[in-house]
Amino acid sequence: MYHEYYYFNKEELLKNPKIPLIVMEDNQTVFRSMAKEMVDEIKRKNELGETTVFICPVGPVGQYPYFVDMVNEEKISLKNVWFINMDEYLTDDKQWIPKEHRLSFRGFMDRAVYSKIAPELVMPKEQRVFPDPENTAYIPELIEKLGGVDICFGGIGINGHVAFNEADPTLSPEEFLAQKTRVLEIAKETRAVNSIGDLNGALDDMPAYCITIGINEIYNSRKIRLGCFRDWHRSVVRHAAYGEKSAHFPVSLLQGHPDINLKFTEFVANLPE
Repeated sequence: MYHEYYYFNKEELLKNPKIPLIVMEDNQTVFRSMAKEMVDEIKRKNELGETTVFICPVGPVGQYPYFVDMVNEEKISLKNVWFINMDEYLTDDKQWIPKEHRLSFRGFMDRAVYSKIAPELVMPKEQRVFPDPENTAYIPELIEKLGGVDICFGGIGINGHVAFNEADPTLSPEEFLAQKTRVLEIAKETRAVNSIGDLNGALDDMPAYCITIGINEIYNSRKIRLGCFRDWHRSVVRHAAYGEKSAHFPVSLLQGHPDINLKFTEFVANLPE
């Protein structure tokens, strides 16, 4: 089967996408832009005396050093901010992998974000939330209690997943979009790509299971901001922007969202000669 859009040049790519596309110079420009949007929204909500609620990824992560620096330099209070992380790896008995594990997203957020923010600015621990395999209903209930998610930040996997909402072509688009926080098996494509990026290709050591917030929580966020920057994102971006809505490539189901954009680099926008 041949998909013409995979081979669109930059001009063709930007001509008529189904998701708004923003091309930026390089990775750091994308990450800085994500961090600035995080900070700007927090400052806006703080001025209104309102709570800020983000869904946050561990991948991409390049935005966090910029975010930490901005918060500390501008002395921005996060006391009324909630970070709901998208997902976490699980052990074979479907419990969180230890925080000390090199792949743990909880460990990463502690090391790279929360411990780097001035103690008088950082949010309380109960406002640093991860999906819990022991209580999958907590995050959907929390989001409702908090009045919804302001912005969902994220990336896109090689099979179109957002968070760990792996492709499932047996479901209709409506059935897929109804899925909330849950435990699931990680797709073999995801395990392979993540093992290359995170474990130097040690596929045998990649977890088989994960906990993820649902595509439902993502879709119902007021804004969705996605970032792409890897070589294989060239095809992912083109599929997201021009493919048909299908649970075979989950990010395509976000095409109808009222406030979404996808930022990526010139490297991704331009195909190799």
